[in-house]
Amino acid sequence: MTEPDDRPTRVLIALRPDAQPRDAVEFAAWLGRTAPVTVRAVTTFVRPWPATSLKKMGGKYGKWFSREAKAARRRVEQALSEAGIPEEMWDDKVAVFADGPSEHALITAAAEDFDADVIALDSDATAPKGRFSVSSTADALLHSSPRPVCLSPRKVKLSKKGVRRVNFAFLEGEFDPEDPALLRSAVRARAWGVPLRVLAFSPTGISDTPLEDSLDLSRELSADWREHSLAMLDRVRDRIAEAMPDLELESSVATGNGWGGAVDALKWKKGDLLCLASNPQGPFERVFVGSATSAFLPHVGVPVVIFPMRRS
Repeated sequence: MTEPDDRPTRVLIALRPDAQPRDAVEFAAWLGRTAPVTVRAVTTFVRPWPATSLKKMGGKYGKWFSREAKAARRRVEQALSEAGIPEEMWDDKVAVFADGPSEHALITAAAEDFDADVIALDSDATAPKGRFSVSSTADALLHSSPRPVCLSPRKVKLSKKGVRRVNFAFLEGEFDPEDPALLRSAVRARAWGVPLRVLAFSPTGISDTPLEDSLDLSRELSADWREHSLAMLDRVRDRIAEAMPDLELESSVATGNGWGGAVDALKWKKGDLLCLASNPQGPFERVFVGSATSAFLPHVGVPVVIFPMRRS
């Protein structure tokens, strides 16, 4: 999500016609209970035929597209109403129907057209309740979207009062007090009037082993990482406090046996939103979600916003 300005947060929902439950819609409703939002939904149809075949269809294609667009709008309006998103938060063009050869490309184009602050995606239907499973479309967007992407766990329970705390996570000691994503998260927390909790995560990698020396070494490395992380978090807190003295700040380090153990080492609330940074990939500065993030995400039980690296 971009820095707050005079306009409401613009949320583009990628809505599949058969998506049940509609977790991305629930995320938009959750943000709407936090601060004003403007919501638009895009429904996509991936064409199984080449573009040259469309000319042969003539007027039939236009009629089919019109019918599908009207049906998509009905589904969008029903989904938004059922989620409790008031009509004053609906964009004038609340529903978009788009077809083409690539679902993630269609969603990206719709986000650009809407000037979306965040793209809200459902978890894959195969995910356990309260957890993520990244679909092929979500994976493609995480590697190519120029705008923040939000992944909502399947059937996650969210606070009725909206976002109550923004969390920003550093994974495996990649600390940068000047990280644009960190600063954007802080600005968002201040605008919403909620605390910012800055976190450092690392799996300890300690496993059952008969080698006492190996276990001692793992513990020593874990202790060193924790001490280093606490020092770096102090630097991060000082940087944010200097820029935003009115923002309530928290910080914590979390280790465990694997990423699941690290996530479970902390207490989470229904009002938590987690933010992560990404890194540029190649000359086009595309979002790059590394192996640590990919391994981390399936263990998270709150909505996650992943920020793309800004162009210089």
